[in-house]
Amino acid sequence: MTTPTNTPTDAVPPTATAPAPSWQDEATGPARAERLSALAQQHGALVTLIVAVSAASLSFDTFLTTDNLGNMAVSSAFLAVVALGMTFVIITGGIDLSVGSLFALGGVLAAWGSQYGTAVALLLPLAVCALIGLVNGLLIARSRLAPFIVTLAAMLGARGILLAVTDEGSRTYLVDKDSFFAKLGQGEALGIGVPVWITLALFVAGAVTLRRSRFGQYVYAVGGNEDAAALMGAPVARTKIAVYTLSGLCAGLAGALNAAWLVSGVTILGSGMELEAISAVVIGGTLLTGGFGFISGSLVGVLLLKVIQNVINQIGSLDSAYQQVVSGAFLAVVVMAQTWLGRRRRVL
Repeated sequence: MTTPTNTPTDAVPPTATAPAPSWQDEATGPARAERLSALAQQHGALVTLIVAVSAASLSFDTFLTTDNLGNMAVSSAFLAVVALGMTFVIITGGIDLSVGSLFALGGVLAAWGSQYGTAVALLLPLAVCALIGLVNGLLIARSRLAPFIVTLAAMLGARGILLAVTDEGSRTYLVDKDSFFAKLGQGEALGIGVPVWITLALFVAGAVTLRRSRFGQYVYAVGGNEDAAALMGAPVARTKIAVYTLSGLCAGLAGALNAAWLVSGVTILGSGMELEAISAVVIGGTLLTGGFGFISGSLVGVLLLKVIQNVINQIGSLDSAYQQVVSGAFLAVVVMAQTWLGRRRRVL
């Protein structure tokens, strides 16, 4: 007598594929939403830039002309160099309000030093501005002072040095138009201004440093959680000192290149530039709270600000004050969007 075989009615045939467990479906949705939120934070400014350029090119015949694009690229280069250093500072959770004054001081020192040759014109502003950035970093990292207060004091101090060098602003130093230093600001290579090439090279180096070097890992770690970074062995103090020194160095270099472009050290420049640099960095996706940011995003943020300013100039009927209004409103929208995206990622 044979014993009947009990085959379960819900058995899955060998060739059939079992449905994925429900927990996989539940995990896939939040993971996908988190990836979309991260992409929006990283590439939102780039999409906005493309839309703005497309709209401006359709609205104004002179927007895409060679002269307009060339002038916009060169004028963007100086702010971009300042924003590069500011990116490192903000990723660590800090802020640097001194870069505008350091930019002006670097330009004046470069113009004064140009009478002694190109080497002095470049090295003098770099050395002085980097030294001021080093002092900022030491006070912030070693003395535990607030970055806002320290860099605000440095902003006032740098402006005071500038006034002392220029006899209370009454003296303007000129750069010889035929000198090699002037060619660094006014020269072209392949139809593109030399300051633009220098800026692109610096951004490539900055991106590689931030993403591929141990120092870049320390920068992100300090901005993400300073106490945890210290427990993991990261040199928190040295990292902070380095980023503020780098910020001062970038501001001094930008000022020197600007002096070469204008062939003079203009004392009134740099006012409010620190706010422009912070705006560009934040618009590019770097969080003011630290621990998250992109070098390429800061460059996109600079270009977006310059496109907005150029469009306002193209309109012609609007006062230049509208540039600040539009930039401020745009920055507020970006910060609110970043805050919302950050909260959404934490919830997911």
